[in-house]
Amino acid sequence: MSTAEGSGPLAPTETAFTLLVSSVLDYGIFMLDPQGHVSTWNAGAERIKGYSATDIIGKHFSVFYPPEDIAARKPHWELEAAIQEGRLEDEGWRIRKDGSRFWANVVITPLFDATGELRGFGKVTRDMTERRAAEQALTERRRLFAHLVQAQELERRRIAWDVHDDSIQAMVAVGMRLQLLAERAGEPHTRELSELDASVREAVGRLRNLTFRLQPPGIDRHGLIESLSQHLNDVVIGSWGLKASIEHAVANEPAPETAITIFRIVQEALLNVRKHARARTVRVSVTTENQGLLVRVVDDGTGQVAITRRLNEHFGLIEMRERAETAGGWWTLRSEPGTGTTVEFWVPDLPTAALDEPLPGAPTKSYDSHTAPQRPS
Repeated sequence: MSTAEGSGPLAPTETAFTLLVSSVLDYGIFMLDPQGHVSTWNAGAERIKGYSATDIIGKHFSVFYPPEDIAARKPHWELEAAIQEGRLEDEGWRIRKDGSRFWANVVITPLFDATGELRGFGKVTRDMTERRAAEQALTERRRLFAHLVQAQELERRRIAWDVHDDSIQAMVAVGMRLQLLAERAGEPHTRELSELDASVREAVGRLRNLTFRLQPPGIDRHGLIESLSQHLNDVVIGSWGLKASIEHAVANEPAPETAITIFRIVQEALLNVRKHARARTVRVSVTTENQGLLVRVVDDGTGQVAITRRLNEHFGLIEMRERAETAGGWWTLRSEPGTGTTVEFWVPDLPTAALDEPLPGAPTKSYDSHTAPQRPS
């Protein structure tokens, strides 16, 4: 490590430590004298800040701070705070030799001798610019995802209202007119008109089922698990006649956009069970995993091998996968003849802060993609 003055021979362990500090490239590690002037300089500090040891040793460390921080006397009170607290950690903009800014994590530690006299400060600087940019990109992506989900649900609601207030009402009126005509007309027209009326009523029923599927599930009022349970009871058990159950171990109620995404994927998976699986029972499980939620929909049907071979052609499967991947997660389907089908997916939970902060926003808590549950092979 380059120093302001030479010194006597170092002990072997001291020499090894000095070589270690001097060779570190990922961290700028250097010392300041009690007044804040740079007294040592390592290779990492030169790489991060752009100054050579000859350039910087002897200069005040305030040269690393932007003008607004210097005007606010931030370098001065950081040293004071480090002395008072025994350590100071800060993140903020710093200036390189060429004038460019970088986002730094800085730790300042006061150094006292055996008599308690201040001998200087140890300073460790890490360039966090790329990490901050990644966190901001993730925050922006999550905000965009939240707005996309909100827009989709509003559009679903608008279509449901239009179908209910226009198409259904018009067809109900047609049905009433057909009933009146059937009462007045003689045979064989009465039977034909009654058959037409029955067809209209069936169409009205299908449209009402469509509006039910389009309407937002009321997650903001009931929460994810209760909404899923109600859907299983009302639709899967009540209307379809299947046996259904739900298991859950959810640490906290997810953000509304995350919950709606999960609900919609489960809703589509259950609809596929009804259409294709010829199942008698279906099980849904929801568990908290690595700052997100892992969900499985398992049926005991015949298996959907034909569908799994055409994942890119089946709209329902494409929709489920795209919803999960748009949310930053993954989706998969496993199916074998005679063993049923398992739809499994994981989505990260959406921090509330990601919805409140303006773009690009300050960094927020984010999940670690390296620790997210892996897609089953």
